[in-house]
Amino acid sequence: MASDQERNRQRLKQLLEKPGNGNCADCGAADPEWASYTLGVFMCLSCSGLHRNIAQVSKVKSVLLDPWSSSEVEFMDSVGNNAAKAKYEQIVPAFYYCPTHKDCMLLREQWIRAKYERKEFMCVEKQEPYSAGYREGFLWKRGRDNGQYLSRKFILSEREGVLKYFNKHDAREPKAIMKINTVNATFQPTKTGTNHGLQITYLKDNSTRNIFVYQEDGKEMVDWFNAIRAARFHYLQVAFPGATNSDLLSKLTRNYIKEGYMEKTGPKHTEGFKKRWFTMDDRRLMYFKDPLDAYARGEVFVGSKENGYTVLPGLPLNIQGYHLQFGITIVTPDRKFLFACDTQENQEDWIAAFQTVINRPMQPQDYAVEAYFKHKP
Repeated sequence: MASDQERNRQRLKQLLEKPGNGNCADCGAADPEWASYTLGVFMCLSCSGLHRNIAQVSKVKSVLLDPWSSSEVEFMDSVGNNAAKAKYEQIVPAFYYCPTHKDCMLLREQWIRAKYERKEFMCVEKQEPYSAGYREGFLWKRGRDNGQYLSRKFILSEREGVLKYFNKHDAREPKAIMKINTVNATFQPTKTGTNHGLQITYLKDNSTRNIFVYQEDGKEMVDWFNAIRAARFHYLQVAFPGATNSDLLSKLTRNYIKEGYMEKTGPKHTEGFKKRWFTMDDRRLMYFKDPLDAYARGEVFVGSKENGYTVLPGLPLNIQGYHLQFGITIVTPDRKFLFACDTQENQEDWIAAFQTVINRPMQPQDYAVEAYFKHKP
């Protein structure tokens, strides 16, 4: 006869077949093998580690390896992922970023804490830090020239449509004013070397400007991130009154399509190839001497195939004797841009990234950006 333990394990496995339970309750990863027996949700291994940080709320066990009592299994059966979602995510604001298994640890941890520990999505008053339309506070900002992080006062104002920061705490005039309509924010823990590192970009004279900030308090950083998304959402609702929410949500913030090192040569194709850090941001391919530079050394507009843009493996035959064999040529209506990668895998990844951009039809706003690049001095 099967033991109670075996029966309980079999019941748990059957519960994983129920709708909603086949994916992690927090990040959506497939085939969860862990569960919180105090919250009644199934989760992946990575999120189970984050649940251990809120042990006063959530106690976790392995579905396959740990012993389970009959009462714990009954509780899991009575709740499950769908019911827990209906309870803990009942009023998630449309603009709030709900992370997936591909997102950084900070976003996933704060999402879990917001749901179960702070219960932010069960009480709208708890959403004030990112929903109020105004936020101010201090962030550590990386110096443009010396790379040193210094405390700077930041103010986000939806009414003014800007994010600004001040070099001195009592300064009356801001050091920089970033218009919400061009602002983007993306977490960059690896690039910045800090788990809470956020890269904010905006357009200054139609060129991309980077600033890098962080805060020791993870909740503060994610609140800033979602406050920026809220401001962008409300700006876009006014700017595009006919657009649906789902159309706008994809435009609030964006992760880069691809980043990494390649080598490039100049417009005459006679200069030596130089190693640069490249970022593919929507249709802007930017290159930097250092990944944390404030300004790009140059930007290339990548349009669609219908408009005469293509990407080819390899370099033109007249580029003789080059030591990196994994070349890439981007053909635009005006000229060819030549790049070289250090490995075939890197070359294939970059070509796939460029191809996704080129295969996407251009939107009306893309033509305005293309025109600017064509007439750039």
